[in-house]
Amino acid sequence: MGHYLVTGAAGFIGARTSEMLIADGHTVIGVDNINNAYDLRMKEYRLKRLDAMRGFTFHKLDISNKSIIEQFEDEKLDGVINMAAWAGVRVSVENPWIYVESNMTGTLNMLELCRQTGTKKFITASTSSIYGANPPYPTPESASSSEVLQPYAASKKGAEAMAHAYHHLHGIDVTILRFFTVYGPAGRPDLSIFRFVQWISEGRPVKVNGDGEQSRGFTFIDDIARGIILALKPVGFEVFNLGGHEVITINNLIKLVEDVVGKKAIVEYGPANPADMFMNHADVSKAGTMLGWEPQFGMRAGIEKLVEWYNEEREWARDVITT
Repeated sequence: MGHYLVTGAAGFIGARTSEMLIADGHTVIGVDNINNAYDLRMKEYRLKRLDAMRGFTFHKLDISNKSIIEQFEDEKLDGVINMAAWAGVRVSVENPWIYVESNMTGTLNMLELCRQTGTKKFITASTSSIYGANPPYPTPESASSSEVLQPYAASKKGAEAMAHAYHHLHGIDVTILRFFTVYGPAGRPDLSIFRFVQWISEGRPVKVNGDGEQSRGFTFIDDIARGIILALKPVGFEVFNLGGHEVITINNLIKLVEDVVGKKAIVEYGPANPADMFMNHADVSKAGTMLGWEPQFGMRAGIEKLVEWYNEEREWARDVITT
């Protein structure tokens, strides 16, 4: 069984990946700085679940601090799974510096940790936002990633480039995973599906940027976490789209959440946000061919899982800040 360092372990994707690794018999060192990018109650909930699992140890550390390398210089790791990041396109417009620190400097520190400890496998999270405004649809990994629209995507592009440099210079086996829109239980409250479930369940207005005809490719969290684990295989240096294969407009997403929750939405339309892409839709054939990745959850089944979780945790989840 393997011994892995997972950064962003209190985050949505990092936490579920850690849970699945441990369930598969591996051990996980979790690292997270517990930043306030969104309501801390969500991170505390995920971390509490992980702390209860045998095979998990946690360190509250910031990967953007170079001193983190010394913390783990004696560890014998089978891989580093770098899920720590400041995420979200809109906030990056207001404060790009924190994105550079976490997403670029943090990635550099994790790559240097791999070099110094002789860790052969490195996985890092990238984003569909890297494809810019007018990629081909469904978008393959070969599409241009040089015309990014926000500092968030630019920071991820820089991290990808640094990972390639370390692969070239030091022989580290690198897998870059470009995530699209991920949803599920204990998901990020700054993303649309969690917001819609909360707002519709509680009878609050559902705020939509633009006319709601923009679309997104969604993927359920368990499918993403399983894909990350499959990506631990040796590949040399490869980039994969992971998720984003099932596309739905925001208006139709609201209708689907209405149906699952069993309540009508009070929809309020506002101006479109210039940092948002109008559409994303992934070509995931490469992940299927090279990693054997095949999503198991359709949109309705995934939203049913999220709504079930929300109702179980509603006593506190209804108060999670989503603005």
